[in-house]
Amino acid sequence: MSNVYDKCPYVTTQKVLQGKWAIVVLYHLSTGTKRFSELERLIPDVTRTVLTRQLRQLEQDKLIVRKVFPEVPPHVEYSLSALGTKFQRVLNEIEIFGLDYIAELNKSKNTKRY
Repeated sequence: MSNVYDKCPYVTTQKVLQGKWAIVVLYHLSTGTKRFSELERLIPDVTRTVLTRQLRQLEQDKLIVRKVFPEVPPHVEYSLSALGTKFQRVLNEIEIFGLDYIAELNKSKNTKRY
């Protein structure tokens, strides 16, 4: 069986964006550098463990950068990498689709008659 991960752009993108919170984390980092606690506040439904795991995965996939400041207590900031910044166009399209989809769902709810 051949490895399509490095050949198919769709499989590659899906693999890199795996995880329930990947796109949401990338969106929040697209608005600027954030500390872990800021991301926790912005994504209240995610647990610390899952957020940590998602950030590590995105860092490993080179979409975000983790910068540690040598202070006590430790100060860590997350931001998009150059590669992650390229994802901004995709985020914009996801937002457009999401808004259109929500509008369509709302339109369907409002037109139902019983």
